[in-house]
Amino acid sequence: MTDRLSRVAVFGGVYSNHMALAQTICDATDRGVDAIYCLGDLGAFGPSPDKVFPLLRGSSINVMRGNYDDSIGRGLSDYQCGYTDPRDNYFDQLSYEYTFSNTASENREWLAQLPHELRFQLGDLKVLCCHGSPRQMDEPLWESATPTHFLDKLTRDYDCDIILGTHTGIHWSRRIGTSQWYVNVGAIGRPANDGRTAVWYAIVAASGKNLNVEFVPLTYDYLSLADEMRDENLPDNVPRGVTSTGTRQREVLDSGRRPAASRQRASPSLTVPHRPHVNRHQRQTRSHQLYRSGSAAEQHHVPHKGQGRL
Repeated sequence: MTDRLSRVAVFGGVYSNHMALAQTICDATDRGVDAIYCLGDLGAFGPSPDKVFPLLRGSSINVMRGNYDDSIGRGLSDYQCGYTDPRDNYFDQLSYEYTFSNTASENREWLAQLPHELRFQLGDLKVLCCHGSPRQMDEPLWESATPTHFLDKLTRDYDCDIILGTHTGIHWSRRIGTSQWYVNVGAIGRPANDGRTAVWYAIVAASGKNLNVEFVPLTYDYLSLADEMRDENLPDNVPRGVTSTGTRQREVLDSGRRPAASRQRASPSLTVPHRPHVNRHQRQTRSHQLYRSGSAAEQHHVPHKGQGRL
């Protein structure tokens, strides 16, 4: 652990949302943070998964893998996370197959070499970044279902003062002891079921052993992203995941989860009224400009749909 920092930006759950990713990088940079950390799940749900990689590969952003990245990088048949509602599982599996088929081989190889955790010093505090929990990549830590004594045990077992995680996509924090904290930094790929279309990331700062956590709401051009999802012929409920304000998985309420091996595949019928098309060129944002500058520096071949499927 060589890095000693005082103020960092941390996010997770990109979910192929290249527009929110670009906007997050701009916003965090403008706020003058010492470093930026990404806690994984680069793919899923969103369109054109290869568009996130020019923003991250070769940059100064510290990236680790989530369960989605681990599955794509290792060529697994699913994304290692099952939900209790079969409709979630059905559409999430379709999303995984689309993401795998449209992630270039060089990007899959890059995902496969990402670390499972990141560690650094923040003030006088030892920080451990994980995806789900320090002990399991796909373990969800829900605010309402995670006891403080369990979080305290994790800090002791894994020799850290601060645990930063994501996975559930719902931002929250809890002080565990005198100078121990758990922080779920949220997700930038989809809304947090909080009545807003904004997404969230965290700025975490320390002076000595005093910690300050700021959750930052981020607005971006979600309507253009929804248009791109429709252009990619993704299921109708996928654009709904960024245009509505209450679309996180049902585990937000019941926190139940089944192992991936026990998923049920169903054929539900979920439809969303199609929004009248608006010319996306009328909604240019700084995130589009950042993406264009990144993509010009690194071009990737995207397999045709149907190629490279598991």
